Amino acid sequence: MSYRICFVCTGNICRSPMAESVFRARVEEAGLDDLVEVDSAGTGGWHEGDGADPRTVAVLEENGYDSNHIARQFASSWFSRLDLVIALDSGHLKALRRLAPCPKDAAKVRLLRSYDLTATDDDLDVPDPYYGGMDGFEECLEMVEAASIGLIAAVQDHVEGRAA
Repeated sequence: MSYRICFVCTGNICRSPMAESVFRARVEEAGLDDLVEVDSAGTGGWHEGDGADPRTVAVLEENGYDSNHIARQFASSWFSRLDLVIALDSGHLKALRRLAPCPKDAAKVRLLRSYDLTATDDDLDVPDPYYGGMDGFEECLEMVEAASIGLIAAVQDHVEGRAA
């Protein structure tokens, strides 16, 4: 049985597809691609069916990550098939927890930067780069990469514990 993770931001064209691509690479590097499924979505459906923002694609490709993506909206029915829902900022965290059908599902929602050992508790949001320049997308990638180190360790511990 696979461990399923979904990264969620606002429109699923900037932060969450970036996190999905980076984390999928970490999963493959860890040799867990047969055990862990990685996905992403948005809290809203404004960009459903669109590809990732061209700036997201550029930053991902410049750094050796896959940029193949089609945006979609998160649905509350997904909670039943997911093990972990990763919010990119506190607004997404609140929206997803409200969307959760039960407390057990709400407990599956975590902030991505809570896995970054260098982040402070008052600075756990990955800022939305959409209205800025390329530097915002590069900063977003740095935050996602840093948090992915702690997240892959947590997922690996969980998966290995489940398999034992």
